[in-house]
Amino acid sequence: MNSAIPEISPAIDARPVKAKARVALQVPIYKLAAGPFFSGIAIAVHMAIAKKQPPFETMAYTWFLGIVLGLFLLGALLQAFVKPMRRWWAHIAPLLTAAVLLLTIWEIITTGLRWLPMPYFPSPAGVLASMIDDRKLLFDSTWHSLFLLLSGYALGVAVALITGICIGWFGTARYWGMPLLKILGPIPATAWIPLAMVVSPSATFSAVGLIALAVWFPVTMLTVSGISNTRASYLDVAKTLGAGPSYLIFKVAIPAAMPSIFIGLFMGLGTSFLTLVVAETVGVKSGLGWYVSWAQGWAEYGKVYGALVIMAFFFSSIMTLLFKVRDRVLVWQKGAIKW
Repeated sequence: MNSAIPEISPAIDARPVKAKARVALQVPIYKLAAGPFFSGIAIAVHMAIAKKQPPFETMAYTWFLGIVLGLFLLGALLQAFVKPMRRWWAHIAPLLTAAVLLLTIWEIITTGLRWLPMPYFPSPAGVLASMIDDRKLLFDSTWHSLFLLLSGYALGVAVALITGICIGWFGTARYWGMPLLKILGPIPATAWIPLAMVVSPSATFSAVGLIALAVWFPVTMLTVSGISNTRASYLDVAKTLGAGPSYLIFKVAIPAAMPSIFIGLFMGLGTSFLTLVVAETVGVKSGLGWYVSWAQGWAEYGKVYGALVIMAFFFSSIMTLLFKVRDRVLVWQKGAIKW
């Protein structure tokens, strides 16, 4: 009798689990239909008030909404045949639908009802037309911003990891380094702009240096915290097995500090975005921050919003990439910590 129990119970438990798995792989019909439905409404609203817009804006925005509608239909079709895409589409489709709905409300408020004053609040069609008209300058500005951001971020992270590991591991470095961190760290990097413009040989070098300085403080502090709080049991076991100082640092302390280091990397990335935009408004002759300042000076607020859209996509993509790196490096945290 007892031997039959382990044979029966797995068969009974397996059925609901498989049923749940099948349900999880099916995208609800309302999620599939909401995107095309609201895209169609957006097109209808746009065509109803298109007479209040210039022809080029009307045509460009109509094509844009048509492409969005086509992408919704294509995604709904692909998820029916490509199983790995179903969960992703079930997650992303409501967000894209909400974005289309917000664009529709935006167009009704600006072009339809004229509730917001021009030229400070252009319609989404006007923003899209401005981005198309100024695409070459926007591309050039985006490229320069990417170069400045990656250069400054890489330099700041490299210096921060070195100083953070030294201060967190060596007592002498901690004695001299912590007061320096407490004095210089809280000062915003943008406060050094006047000095950077005098000391640096060019505006590009000063922008890179300011971004590196903005990244250096949070990454250093979190690295120091992670290295200093390495469990003593890890170090004792490694020493018992004959590990030397270099092994303790690179094979024990640094891997144990990686969660704290990644928190510092995320904090440094956020401050680097802010510093990039501010640094580009002073001295630099290209970049998204410079472009926003230049367009605002000419009251071209459609171009301002276009640059902000590119910034949002640009910065969120870099942040998402860093999340992917963190998930790969800290794969052992999967399921234990969610942030």
